[in-house]
Amino acid sequence: MINIAIADDHALIREGLSKILSHENDLNIVVESSSGEDLIKKIEGIDVDIVLLDINMYGLDGIETLKIIKNKCEKIKVIILTVEKQRRKIREAMDLDASGYVLKESAGSEITNAIRTVYAGGKYIDKSLIDSFINDVNIEGTNNLLDSLTNRELRILLEISNGLKNKDIAEKLYLSEKTIKNYVTTIFKKIGVEDRVHATIFAINNGIEEYYNRRIHTK
Repeated sequence: MINIAIADDHALIREGLSKILSHENDLNIVVESSSGEDLIKKIEGIDVDIVLLDINMYGLDGIETLKIIKNKCEKIKVIILTVEKQRRKIREAMDLDASGYVLKESAGSEITNAIRTVYAGGKYIDKSLIDSFINDVNIEGTNNLLDSLTNRELRILLEISNGLKNKDIAEKLYLSEKTIKNYVTTIFKKIGVEDRVHATIFAINNGIEEYYNRRIHTK
């Protein structure tokens, strides 16, 4: 069972999320809060796995709340609830290592997928958000960066962009999870990113699937 806290200052949003999650047998809502201050008080001393956190609450906003959660409750993973226009705040959340980013208006399947992916140790970014980041990513010399990857590294980057975790990639490529983890570290270093979210944005922005297919078929 995945224990979830919801923090949003709009009652209708909280009610909508509660309704979506109540239909899932493995998801359990243990806290609902209308402010960052209230959330911090309520999650202390109880078992919470995932926080769905509105990035733009009144009072203690999502960014400040995220900072406190990271300092006080390191084991809790945070999924940011946002709207597309809040790119600056989303980047702040990325710098604080939030685990997921989901649009408030996303379908229920997007939200539940995000929760399960993050709970399993992965990172998640709503597909609808990726395009809004593309123009903000520094892509100077990206062709050379892709060229620097081996075929195996390129394949792993492709699978990362498809949302697969290290364990899933390892099973798919018949390699150990530790080997995949080492590959991922090398890939991130080569393309100049620090996490799977930025790697996904980079890969999609540079047409990773088309590039990979072209590379494979011309070798």
